[in-house]
Amino acid sequence: MAGYNNSLYQRRSIIMTSKITRVEALELLRNYNKEPFHILHALTVEGVMRWYAKELGHTDEEEYWGMVGLLHDIDFEQYPEQHCVKAPELLRAAGVGEDMIYSICSHGYGLCCDIEPELEMEKILFAADELTGLIGAAAKMRPSKSTKDMEVSSLKKKFKDKKFAAGCSRDVIRQGTERLGWELDALFEKTIEAMRSCEDSVNTELAALGLE
Repeated sequence: MAGYNNSLYQRRSIIMTSKITRVEALELLRNYNKEPFHILHALTVEGVMRWYAKELGHTDEEEYWGMVGLLHDIDFEQYPEQHCVKAPELLRAAGVGEDMIYSICSHGYGLCCDIEPELEMEKILFAADELTGLIGAAAKMRPSKSTKDMEVSSLKKKFKDKKFAAGCSRDVIRQGTERLGWELDALFEKTIEAMRSCEDSVNTELAALGLE
């Protein structure tokens, strides 16, 4: 994709320079996404990315990480066959910077685009995006309907059952852990904790938007 010739060092040095406000990002998301499920997923990934930013010592970039999570599937509802290909057009029209566009599209690497995750933030998004879907589906099967009482052992069983939430790619999750140099259990544990941290706020915002 044109416009992404900066070295990794240069990208790290500009990562904080291209921002839109959170209000603008949510409005942009809702311009192209109407289904409550897609809004739920976006808000969840936003919360997870914010948690990871703090957990991994990038508190000063928490807002950026969160907005990348919020907007990562901006084109999926209306343009599923052009996922991560249509997104740059939509994002540029709204004034989103090229560094954020790169980060957003990198989660589709190998599936729908050739933009490779480079920064730690991008590797986290690549690994955690599919996993949040699996965790969310598993939570719905629990009596509590919540992640707050979910254990890693329970999630591992769902992960091994390929028929459960089959749309959540196990291969992508495995590839993501390899890129991070983590074990699967570590990614599972951290992402469950991340989803617990934002579950209430996501539900509150969905209700405020009339999408509960």
